[in-house]
Amino acid sequence: MRVLAPSILAADFTRLGEEVRAADLAGAQYIHLDVMDGAFVPSITFGMPVIERLRACTDRVFDVHMMVEEPGRYVKEMRKAGADIICVHAEACRHLDRTLNQIRECGARPAVAVNPATPVESLSCILGEADMFLIMSVNPGFGGQRFIPYTLEKIRRLRRMLDEQGLFADIEVDGGVSAANAKEILAAGANVLVAGSAVFHGDVRANVRRLLAAMEEQAE
Repeated sequence: MRVLAPSILAADFTRLGEEVRAADLAGAQYIHLDVMDGAFVPSITFGMPVIERLRACTDRVFDVHMMVEEPGRYVKEMRKAGADIICVHAEACRHLDRTLNQIRECGARPAVAVNPATPVESLSCILGEADMFLIMSVNPGFGGQRFIPYTLEKIRRLRRMLDEQGLFADIEVDGGVSAANAKEILAAGANVLVAGSAVFHGDVRANVRRLLAAMEEQAE
């Protein structure tokens, strides 16, 4: 299944609930929430109180991307706030396997993210432990960056690794995604696309529909 996950990092925070509802009504299947701690990445965004308030705005899947040092400390609270998917960075977890188990045990779907320069081969031992893998196609911490082309090969390699083990997991891509490159990213093996500026800069509903149309074209 191909999924669009608008990232609220690019939304107008003075009208956040309205922006989320607009993306929902236009057909986006997930809402992507970037939690940053100012340590793992330079920026600080928001945490559980904001997620909990937004939960009342939509019943779409909340895809929480934790750009946080040792995110296992917050797993239970994130789930209580409304997270459906909790994605942690391989680079930020001292005991990644334990953190993924924590996520599953609290009733959320576990996911693992890797930065652009982290080889996907580092995920080989936990391919069967996560429901989704996130390939960062920009360096995390800021919105509005350009897609890094070499990450396409990382998507292809990861999909091959999963296929070789007879496994299926979603492959999500985050960073510089737009209607112009959506088809190429999906063709490489991804099936979940995170888009921030391409959704929330301008007419949200029209932007979502444009991205969904590009994703459908690739499937034909």
